[in-house]
Amino acid sequence: VYPHHGAALIEAIETRQIKGVDKTYLVLKVAQGDLTVRVPADNAEFVGVRDVVGQDGLDRVFEVLRAPYAEEPTNWSRRYKANLEKLASGDVIKVAEVVRDLWRRERERGLSAGEKRMLAKARQILVSELALAENTNEDKAEALLDEVLAS
Repeated sequence: VYPHHGAALIEAIETRQIKGVDKTYLVLKVAQGDLTVRVPADNAEFVGVRDVVGQDGLDRVFEVLRAPYAEEPTNWSRRYKANLEKLASGDVIKVAEVVRDLWRRERERGLSAGEKRMLAKARQILVSELALAENTNEDKAEALLDEVLAS
């Protein structure tokens, strides 16, 4: 999983020479869209590349999605910034928190255009990971996400 883009598959491992030094790169093909990302192998963990969650991680994600409403800043800019930081972390639990909180806020009060885009992006990241973790397609993963959010 690559932060900001969601699930990705390692398509290849390349060696490139940079300033006379050979460096190994992971070539990641993002599941949604037509994006390929090259990440230095020794920096992969630092930039937030990680494995897809297992069953325990999935259970935790579903707990977070079902959890009671979390208190969040009432100030739009603070709330937006806090959610951006959660998304940038690449942590699936924090992404699930963003989806949960924005989904509920949308149902109760509506969202600004920026928060609507953020919710769509967070959902895309979460759905792509759920699809790989559940070994299913993204349509089924999205239906599962909607079902869990509504429960």
